[in-house]
Parts: sequence; C-alpha cells; structure tokens
Amino acid sequence: RTLSPMEKKYPAIAGKEKGPGPGRYGLPPTIGFVGHDFTKPTSPAYSFHGRISNNMLSLDSSPGPLYHVDAKITRFGKDGTPAYSMLSRMKTQKLFSTPGPGTYSPEKAPPSNLQRRQPSYTMGRRTRYRTVDPVPAPNKYSLPPLLGSHIPNKRASASYSMLGTFSTGGPSEDLAKTPGPCRYNSTDPSVYRPRQPAFSMLGRHDVPKDKTKKPGPGTYNPENVTAHKTRAPAYSMGVRHSEFVTPLVVGFSD
Repeated sequence: RTLSPMEKKYPAIAGKEKGPGPGRYGLPPTIGFVGHDFTKPTSPAYSFHGRISNNMLSLDSSPGPLYHVDAKITRFGKDGTPAYSMLSRMKTQKLFSTPGPGTYSPEKAPPSNLQRRQPSYTMGRRTRYRTVDPVPAPNKYSLPPLLGSHIPNKRASASYSMLGTFSTGGPSEDLAKTPGPCRYNSTDPSVYRPRQPAFSMLGRHDVPKDKTKKPGPGTYNPENVTAHKTRAPAYSMGVRHSEFVTPLVVGFSD
C-alpha cells in the first residue's frame, strides 16, 4: 500500500522476516528402497505379497497328500535288508503223505526174532523201607559249633567278652576328683600377645533442642503492614518489550 505523508516510515527489521519452519523441508526417507537417501546406507527391504484371489485358491493345482511313500524307500534308494513274510499252510500233497508217530501200532505186530510176544514194560510201585537197618537222614546229624574255644581238636580264633560296669573304682567314678576342661578359665590373648585395636559402640545421643517457643506462619499478619508503612507493596504488570531492541551496553572489559 502507499504511505501517506503524515505516516512515519520505519526501517525494515530483518528479524521480523520469518522463514519456513523445519516442517517445510522434505528430506528423502531412510526407510524402504524407493526414494531412499543416497547418503545413508540401505538395509535389506522386504515386502508383503498381495492377497491371492479366491479363484486361484479354488483351483486344484497340487495333488495334495495322495502319494504314499513306502517306508523302505530312503534317500539312497530302496532298503536292502532282507524281509520275510509268513505264508499260509501248504496243501497236503497225496504223493508225499508221510504218516505220523500215532499212525503206527507196534503192539499189533506179530512176534519176531523167536519171541513169543513183543516186549512190554510196566512201572512198579515204591519199595518199602527195611526195618532192619534204619539209616538216619542227613538232618539227623548235628556237628559241633566252631565258634569259641570249646572244641579240643579244632583251631579256635581269639574270643572276647564284654564285662559289666564296675560301680567302685570304674571309669564312671572319679575318685581323684579331676576337674574337667570347662573348669579352666581361658586367658585373654591381649595379656601375652600385642593388643589389637578395640572399638566400642556408644549409646544414642539426644538431639539438642531449643525449648523456646517459636511462632508459626499463621502468627504473622502481613496485611497489617500499614502500621509502620504508608501502604502495602503493590505490583503491576509492565508492557511487553520488543525482542528486537538492542540491549544497553554500558561498558565492558577486554
């Protein structure tokens, strides 16, 4: 606009010319691959594939788990261990019908080798014991024990016995009245060796207190300042100063 002759013209202040803020500048991003800042190293970037259409899912493009892989097939080929199977019973051939042991009847055979009849055997009963010579059983004998020194014709080892407790003159009765280890007093090592530093813990000291009464904050009345002054102090809010005013420099030292 044009200035009127009555208006005062002030010089332009460079500080009032505000430039654009940090958000006005568009730096290249450091994330991703497209438009990446070429001054920064680029890391591997991965992308998510788009959703497959439903038509592709409905198509049967793979056979699925229809193939049966035999357990004998390995990555080196077929397993070479011998395998055996149990076959059914073979049919009996009439050409080779061998009779079993129960087919024969040797008792019906006629006498041979000039014998009147075929040999026969029977199982006899238990014979009775004879009362003339009753032989004792093994448990009837009792051998003498080998423990102790009562067998004259056997070597005996040393045998010991445990006697009873003596009431008079035994170890349990102290006739000499000998004092035990607890009767002796132990000597302080500081008596016959260099004394070590000793410390003691004193009792708790009472905090020194001033027993005079002090007034609290509520005792004071700052509103009664007019008793010795003309009026209470008052404060006002001043004008806003320009941030472009040159400060007053009175003097400075080199």
